[in-house]
Amino acid sequence: MYRLLVWKERQRALRSAKARRGESARARHLDTGERGETLAYWYLRQAGYTIVARNQRARSGAGELDLVGWDGPVLAFVEVKTRTSLEAGPPEAAVSRTKQKRVAKAAKEFLPRLKKHPVNYRFDIASVAWEPGSGFRVRLIKDAFKG
Repeated sequence: MYRLLVWKERQRALRSAKARRGESARARHLDTGERGETLAYWYLRQAGYTIVARNQRARSGAGELDLVGWDGPVLAFVEVKTRTSLEAGPPEAAVSRTKQKRVAKAAKEFLPRLKKHPVNYRFDIASVAWEPGSGFRVRLIKDAFKG
């Protein structure tokens, strides 16, 4: 599984490099964020999560839920933050109180859409950081903040 993920990451990097040369190139930070979300998705799947939604936008415009998944009987709303450098601090430091409120509001809008209503839910952070020599590393912080 890991080899497949590494291969996929290399393919994505090649496509991103080609796109940056063209006129329709996306901002580099958007590519980095997308790569981080993909890595976090596979990390969570490997950790036993059952992912039920990705990049779910709130109808009110409150924000976006990066990943939503069941961790056993608990529904986890996972905010993914990716950094290619730790100069500005660890990725999880970018989840400000304002961002936490937006995620919580989007989660409250999402809950009624589920067929199986959770008794318990929590807010996690998937911190994806670039480490020279080993590449991207995912760290999961369970119950990182309250909604």
